[in-house]
Amino acid sequence: MEGDKIRKRKIINDPVYGFITLPGDLLSDVLEHPFFQRLRRIKQLGLTHYVYPSAQHTRFQHALGAMHLMSQAIEVLRSKDHLITGQEEEGLLLAILLHDIGHGPYSHTLEQSLVKGLTHEDLSLMFMDALNDYLENRLQIAISIFRDDYPKRFLHQLVSSQLDMDRLDYLTRDSFFTGVAEGVINTDRIIKMLNIADDELVVDMKGIYSIEKFIISRRLMYWQVYFHKTVMAAEYILINILKRAKFLAENGMVLFATPALNMFLSNTPTKSDFLNDKEWLVNFSMLDDFDIFASIKVWKDHTDPILSFLCNSLINRHLFKLEIRHEPFEPAYTQFVRKQAARIFNLSEYETSYFVTEESVANNAYNPNCDKINLLSKDHHIIDISEASDQLNIPIISTTVRKYVFCYPKNLESDRVTE
Repeated sequence: MEGDKIRKRKIINDPVYGFITLPGDLLSDVLEHPFFQRLRRIKQLGLTHYVYPSAQHTRFQHALGAMHLMSQAIEVLRSKDHLITGQEEEGLLLAILLHDIGHGPYSHTLEQSLVKGLTHEDLSLMFMDALNDYLENRLQIAISIFRDDYPKRFLHQLVSSQLDMDRLDYLTRDSFFTGVAEGVINTDRIIKMLNIADDELVVDMKGIYSIEKFIISRRLMYWQVYFHKTVMAAEYILINILKRAKFLAENGMVLFATPALNMFLSNTPTKSDFLNDKEWLVNFSMLDDFDIFASIKVWKDHTDPILSFLCNSLINRHLFKLEIRHEPFEPAYTQFVRKQAARIFNLSEYETSYFVTEESVANNAYNPNCDKINLLSKDHHIIDISEASDQLNIPIISTTVRKYVFCYPKNLESDRVTE
């Protein structure tokens, strides 16, 4: 009709789900904003493509996929007579679309390398607040849902819980692009089984086997993909590259870097800096994978031998050896390797930390103490999956598995020594 504003309905072809519809002006405006477009230039799985070459998908794709699953979940819950208003629907779609907007270059890998004391969730909220100001407070419901202070708590659980649209998409998408079949889950079945009871997100009892498969798949994906030892070896090199570059920049050495990256190499902003000066968020929004990797390509020829060696190792995939165990490494063994590194590479005791990394990693597939996955029986009783499942050993599945890793250059002598 003449004079009416034509609403934008973008259709995007996604390799995982097919056609995804982006309804309405507001969602389109958010998607087109530079803050969100930056996610096209941030890999979802950091350096996982060093092991699984096709894992080149981005945070942009993941955000769209999670939004698509959210639209399906809303449709299912409405079909079961649960009230979700038009404004709440828009808020949910915006909240899930923006849930990862605070990720920096290479996603989780560099989360604490450029900014200290801030998680990507903290930065996501800052970006949402900035977008809310830009869009005249039209993201208020989305922010409230994301913060978990909206009156209907189940809306937040759809965005962030042990069975949210974020996890459903990243397991499906990461499995698709890595080719790891163990991560395949039945998202259609799980979403069809979603329900609401006592303002909590639940799953109809007949969906129990799909949930069991979801929990097992998540466990397998962590140890086969996210904590793959070669992936971690590449990530430790990248972390140490940034650590060395920051050390050199803070001590007055001029390094090649984009203006945005140079700001974070020369300074270590805190959460209060971000809250008190909006320019820090603007500078952060200019960072992506390309800033980091372009610099690494130049730094491989730097006069600093430590920076040069690390950059060449990553560029040419001369990755370090990584050992992984269920028990801590013997101090005599790790100290022997550190001394070898210091001798072979002519390093000080402090400088060996760029070459030798000793860490631990942990994961549990299901945490019964945190936003339980609840099942709804036919007589409307709510049962935790840990009590209802006859297939899973929940005490084992819910136990935090901690493994110890030790990473060092392959050309070091690494024979075990005794005390």
